[in-house]
Amino acid sequence: MDQTVQESAGHATSADALRVAIIVGSTRPGRRADAVARWLYDLAAGREDATFEVIDIADYKLPLLDEPEPPFAGRYSHPHTHKWAATIGSFDAYIFVTPEYNRATSGALKNAIDFLYAEWADKVAGFVGYGVDGGVRAVEHLRLVMGEFNVADVATAVALSIFDDFQEHRVTPRDRHQKNVARMLDELVAWGGALKTLRESRKNAELAQVQT
Repeated sequence: MDQTVQESAGHATSADALRVAIIVGSTRPGRRADAVARWLYDLAAGREDATFEVIDIADYKLPLLDEPEPPFAGRYSHPHTHKWAATIGSFDAYIFVTPEYNRATSGALKNAIDFLYAEWADKVAGFVGYGVDGGVRAVEHLRLVMGEFNVADVATAVALSIFDDFQEHRVTPRDRHQKNVARMLDELVAWGGALKTLRESRKNAELAQVQT
């Protein structure tokens, strides 16, 4: 991942600002997902209600799911899983940047999602797809997957066409996509704030039960 993106994770000033991960959802050589993630980051980083960080699944070098126990048990046994869980668990919301491969998201992204459970739960997700038809079927696939984690998915998604919104591997989106990004981020922040409050209330209730 580009070092400048790692060091500049948004310009929000509020202590209550949401932490949003922009997840690069492909590991294929020659992918476009990293360029799309940086384009999205540049549009999002000036907001004051959230901070943004690009998270590249390629950096975690996750093997095919190799945990002996199901992720919902929360008993991870491998260092790569603990590292991935610590990263994902630290965010309040996610934006998945996904290609469309044969009417679904990439196998690498699905595998990365399947490693964890509680770290995703009761949060919110948005989607940026790209492909021949804008990656819309990959996004619909991810919506179904997120439902299993009790993740709220916002209605607005961004669909980039490899014919109209790229010049080779450079992202050159049409103007209308910026409006969709802004609308998606507004929805993401609204839902993310509500769910963050819900998670904090549940945590406080659990602590109160332990203390009584």
